[in-house]
Amino acid sequence: MDQGRSDDEPSLVRPYTLTAGRTDSRVELPLEAPVGAVAPAQPPQWPGNDVRGQILAMCAERPSVAEIAAHLSLPLGVARVLVGDLVVQGYLRVHTTLGGAATADERRELIGRTLRGLRAL
Repeated sequence: MDQGRSDDEPSLVRPYTLTAGRTDSRVELPLEAPVGAVAPAQPPQWPGNDVRGQILAMCAERPSVAEIAAHLSLPLGVARVLVGDLVVQGYLRVHTTLGGAATADERRELIGRTLRGLRAL
């Protein structure tokens, strides 16, 4: 354990190690899709600072995949794989973005959120 390292310092773990080298998500994950937490059948057994737990905590606010990547300073591909894994495991649900009945304000808000997430990357 590195006692000189604080939780605010960036991790030196290579992003691909978080996905075991995988680059494809198991589920369809548009960058702008809102992702929400689901009450799992079994609670996760991860260490307190595990990135999957951080993603679950963020998903109470239903962020997009791009926002998750930006907030956690993860490459977009890594975030997509991790979110996809959590969806398959039953911890997260991908919500539809907008249907045909979406208002102009809803569309503008979605575009704005997506752009903010992408800029933060």
